[in-house]
Amino acid sequence: MFRPYREVLSKPGAWKFSLAGLFARLPISMVGIGIVLMLSDQRLYGSYGLAGQVSGVFVVAQAVAAPQIAKLIDRYGQARVMRPAIAISMTALAALALAANAMAPVPVLLVLAVVVGASLGSMGSLVRTRWNAVTDTHDEMHTAYALESVLDEVVFVVGPVLATVLATGVHPAAGLAVAIVAAVLGGYAFLAQRATEPPPSGRVDAASAGSRQSLLRNRRMLVLVVVFVCMGTIFGATDVSTVAFAEESGYKGLSGVILACFAAGSLVGGFVYGARRWSSPLWRRFSIGTVVLAVGVSLFFLTTSLVMLAGVMVVVGLSIAPTLVSGNSLVQEIVPGTRLTEGLTWVGTALGVGVAAGSAIAGPLIDAHGSHTGFLVSTGAGVVAVVVTLGAGWTMRARRNADAPLGVDAHGHPTS
Repeated sequence: MFRPYREVLSKPGAWKFSLAGLFARLPISMVGIGIVLMLSDQRLYGSYGLAGQVSGVFVVAQAVAAPQIAKLIDRYGQARVMRPAIAISMTALAALALAANAMAPVPVLLVLAVVVGASLGSMGSLVRTRWNAVTDTHDEMHTAYALESVLDEVVFVVGPVLATVLATGVHPAAGLAVAIVAAVLGGYAFLAQRATEPPPSGRVDAASAGSRQSLLRNRRMLVLVVVFVCMGTIFGATDVSTVAFAEESGYKGLSGVILACFAAGSLVGGFVYGARRWSSPLWRRFSIGTVVLAVGVSLFFLTTSLVMLAGVMVVVGLSIAPTLVSGNSLVQEIVPGTRLTEGLTWVGTALGVGVAAGSAIAGPLIDAHGSHTGFLVSTGAGVVAVVVTLGAGWTMRARRNADAPLGVDAHGHPTS
């Protein structure tokens, strides 16, 4: 089972950029919750409302800017774009922490949050793009993407817990401080490895077919983005609902453990999925994973105890990483190689937008009707994901050469 992972990690420079990338993307799981913990602390503003506003502005800014940063990366190279981007985003994050500790006016916090989100980029997309450059076969790329999904789960298990412990036990801004250190050290260590950096595509030729089209004009790409938003909504609503359910049960402190069961299931599922060679079509695997995930999360509403919820989460979690791996692999199949970073960033951003939307929708419903109403939001998002996935089955079966112009399949037929 470990052999496929050993093979891809033995590629020249592979384990080094993967390890650096792990630390570089730790902030994606720490900044949002770190802002909430800092601003809601009674020693500072003590306001969950303000914390939600600032965190929301950060998420929206990142969602808008990340694909644009990815375009620049594909055109000019990872190091040339991300070195200044990391410097800007982490300087702004440090300024946000200092401003909060100085009890600065709210507009100052909002402006700094926008700068942080707008310059953060998507390190996970950069790592996956490097894997696409160093792997030789589809099977190797499949294993590499599975490895990165497993590492993503590690990030999302460790990051929030670390941020919470530091913010509550050390200082309200301590979680953000660690995120800054991880981003700077990991990010610049990653970017220093020029031997594995994919070559930039250079300036865009306006005469090239599809050179100015948005990737979302491709129907297959649009379907993926919509489904990833739905999956993010599932995760966001599930997080909030689980915390509320644990509080209703009198064990709010166990909410992190319950959610860790969800991530643990995904970690195991991703590891096993990546170790196996698959002959079935990629879109079929993605569709099956989406259906299994949707059916599984609908069971959350039926749970009556934390033990039952934890057990269901472990089982349902097994489908998460395989589905995300298949989705990321589909991006590689759909978009031109010169725009791969942009394509991967779109689905990653869609997932993040969905998480924010799920939390925002489920929160008021939970306040009004209890935790299980929040689980209904997860169920609804799952239903939409299945409808979109299965409804677009014919479109998604149309394979496209990744080097063909956007919107054209391998035979020259339009796909958008």
